[in-house]
Amino acid sequence: MVAASSPSRRLETETMRQNPERRRALLDAAIDVLAEEGARGLTFRAVDARAEVPKGTASNYFANRAELLLQAGAHVHVRLTPTDEFMDRFKNALPSREQTRLGMQDLLRRIEHNRNGYLALLELRLEANRHPGIREELTRTIKETLEENVRTHLEGGFPGDRTTVVTLYLAMTGLFIEHLTLPAVLADDAAGPLVDRMVDLIVPGPDQA
Repeated sequence: MVAASSPSRRLETETMRQNPERRRALLDAAIDVLAEEGARGLTFRAVDARAEVPKGTASNYFANRAELLLQAGAHVHVRLTPTDEFMDRFKNALPSREQTRLGMQDLLRRIEHNRNGYLALLELRLEANRHPGIREELTRTIKETLEENVRTHLEGGFPGDRTTVVTLYLAMTGLFIEHLTLPAVLADDAAGPLVDRMVDLIVPGPDQA
């Protein structure tokens, strides 16, 4: 027979599930495991060990491995969110190609600072290619983020159109992959100046408006 959970044990488990700091620590640990060991290394046990919590903790917060993967992917975007201070300055400045350049440089700094986060997202993309359910959810999340960027750009009055935003997104994505996974490929080309050049080529200037 399997013993029924006591009321105190059920309450403890429910409290753990509602502990946002513990959940965030587990997601941070999952991101590190994904980045350093790959999707196959992502297990509840590995996450518990990385987060330095008792065995079985992760399984109390996430129903299954797929849910853990998806929530880790969503948490990557949280970790990459610009600071409120930067966004206040960005929104209060006149929309221009220069402001777009500053935004892309800030994104580069955030990606470099959260290297494991971006590498984890790449691992999640590969895992999504093998599992339709994960692919569907990840596609929705990435697409929503891209559409929000397009909306912010257009409603903010920044130069260019939807194609400008999508092209810049693809260019930056390609740069991040090389810069973070095979940095020696671009050893002779610093990432910062490359970002400036991409913005110059993709985003219309005052004389092109």
